[in-house]
Amino acid sequence: CQPLTGKVLPMPTMSAADDALISTFGRLVEAQSALGRQLGRSLEQECGLSHSAFEALLRISRSDGGQITMSALAQQVALTSGGITRLLDRLIAADYVTRVPCATDRRVQYAALTATGKGKLEHASGVHARNLRQVFDGFSKGDLEIFDHLLDKLRGSGLDDGGPSDLGHGARGC
Repeated sequence: CQPLTGKVLPMPTMSAADDALISTFGRLVEAQSALGRQLGRSLEQECGLSHSAFEALLRISRSDGGQITMSALAQQVALTSGGITRLLDRLIAADYVTRVPCATDRRVQYAALTATGKGKLEHASGVHARNLRQVFDGFSKGDLEIFDHLLDKLRGSGLDDGGPSDLGHGARGC
């Protein structure tokens, strides 16, 4: 055993990359990615729909009057304007969606479900709900209520407004 020399060793400094919030966010991204792959694969195999197509059908059906503008739909399903156009073209070709012109502004078009699209969504929703029940089987009702509350809180934090981000202002940047 060596005697203590009285030297003070420097404490290792914590890197910004070790920030606990970065790890938390990484786990959120990993969980979302794994769930998206697993649930998307099931929707594709059992219903012939990609996860993005299912989300688009769902968002259209839940919109006021059962129709939504292309830009609002693109934002809700996190696609670019080109990406939503390609997705809607496929859904229109499958007779799941139709374009409806705006009565007051001819530049605006809405997406609306067809009868075939409503049937496809109903079938896919049953498959998706069953799969989600399996995924969340180990969660208590209280766990799910807390999880839902936290997701609402995160969603309401202003990150989804589509405008310029205030994040990073005042910092030196990358």
